[in-house]
Amino acid sequence: MENIAPTKSNLISAKSTLEFSKKGYELLDQKRNVLIREMMAYVDKAKDIQEMINKKFEEAYEALRMANITMGVSTVEEISHTVPENGQFNLLFKSVMGVEVPIVRYDKKHKEPTYSFYQTNTAMDIVFIKFSEITYLIMEYAEVENAVFKLAMEIKKTQKRANALQNIQIPKYEEIVKYIQDVLEEKDREDFFRLKVVKKKSQRKKANP
Repeated sequence: MENIAPTKSNLISAKSTLEFSKKGYELLDQKRNVLIREMMAYVDKAKDIQEMINKKFEEAYEALRMANITMGVSTVEEISHTVPENGQFNLLFKSVMGVEVPIVRYDKKHKEPTYSFYQTNTAMDIVFIKFSEITYLIMEYAEVENAVFKLAMEIKKTQKRANALQNIQIPKYEEIVKYIQDVLEEKDREDFFRLKVVKKKSQRKKANP
C-alpha cells in the first residue's frame, strides 16, 4: 500500500475497479455455468451415440462373419474395395457463449450397393447397411466429441480468469479500499480533534481578553 496515496480520488478509482471486477466475476461465473451445462448435454449425447455405435458394430461384425463364412474372405475383401469413401458432408459452426462448436451437415439417405447381387447374399447386404449406418453415427460422434473438447477448453480458460478475479483482483482492491478509507477516516478524526482544540482556544481567548 506504500505506493498508493490515500486520497479521495484514489478511493473512488479503487471502488470503481472493485465494482467492475465483481461484475466481471459474476459474468464469468454465469458463462462458466452455461458452458458446463452445454458440455454436459454434449457428453450425454456422446454417450448415447457411443452406445449405438458399439451396438451397430456388433451387428455389423456378426453379419461380416456370416458373409465371410458363406461367401469366402477373399470375395468379401474384393467387394469391400468397391465401396467408395463417404465424404459428402458440410462442416458448419454455431456459437455457444462465444465458443465456435462444429455442426456436421449431411444427407442421410439410402445408399445403393456398389456390388453385383449375383455373387453376394443377404449377409453381405446386412454388412453394407450396418456399416453405412455406422458411418453416419461416426459423423455425429465426431461433431459431439469436438464440441465437448472446445467447450472444456473454454471452461478451463473461464475458470482461470474467474479464479484470478476472485482470489487476486477482488481481494487486492478490497484491501486498497479499506486502507484508503481507514486513512481518510483517521485523518477526518484528527482534523475534527484539531478543530475542537482550536475552537476551545478561541473561546478561552474571548472569555479572557
